[in-house]
Amino acid sequence: MSATELAPAERLNEILMADDVAASLWVAIDSGRIDALVPELPALRMEQDPIHRHKDVLSHTVAVVAKTPADLVVRLAALFHDIAKPKTRSFEHGGVTFRHHEVVGGRMTSKRMAALGYDESVTDQVAELVRLSGRFKGYADGWSDAAVRRYARDAGPLLGRLNALVRSDCTTRNRAKAGALQESIDDLERRIAELAEEDRRNAERPQIDGDAVMAHLGIGPGREVGQIMSWLLELKRSEGELPEAELLARLEAYHAKLVG
Repeated sequence: MSATELAPAERLNEILMADDVAASLWVAIDSGRIDALVPELPALRMEQDPIHRHKDVLSHTVAVVAKTPADLVVRLAALFHDIAKPKTRSFEHGGVTFRHHEVVGGRMTSKRMAALGYDESVTDQVAELVRLSGRFKGYADGWSDAAVRRYARDAGPLLGRLNALVRSDCTTRNRAKAGALQESIDDLERRIAELAEEDRRNAERPQIDGDAVMAHLGIGPGREVGQIMSWLLELKRSEGELPEAELLARLEAYHAKLVG
């Protein structure tokens, strides 16, 4: 089957999964073949990109795609990650901004990929990566543990792919800046892993400790406390964290049943 006989999604996949994806994209762009697949893309050539210091956003987009691993979902997200910049451009305080372009881009991505014939699962994954692609901004300024957990939670099963996209979205020629960004992503991934392990350990602990149990019930150390702690752990596993008043009331009821 020739390239012209392929379905639109398959034609775009062929371009993006080429061994030399940058060359493949530029051939498709310069020949006009990309216009029929992603007509929003050529408009990026006119969009100046002062942040990444490329001549235009199109050059930056191709550079990002070229840095991605050979993962179709990540490469599609890289292709679309700045697609809404022309639509969201505004000039403020002597500079240019693209406010909320990731959110707008996520919607544009869904619409374009549906038109190309991609299945819903792939479309949803790519659109979500586009929507989340700007979340890493500001990490170097300092994120709390809650912010790190929120980033990981929002990414969900796409976390690895999101981090791959973020790593690729660094096309600066300044080695110091590029190195600092990669170190920041390394640090974020380390913190995510540490917090996940902390949460796993916490999930294996009762909601209150033995000292609190003994103080509340007015009892001393012994087998009775061990039984109560085992019950509290099973309670947490089955029902999760409970409001303190409810937890203590149920503790008292369980203890009364235990000694009765």
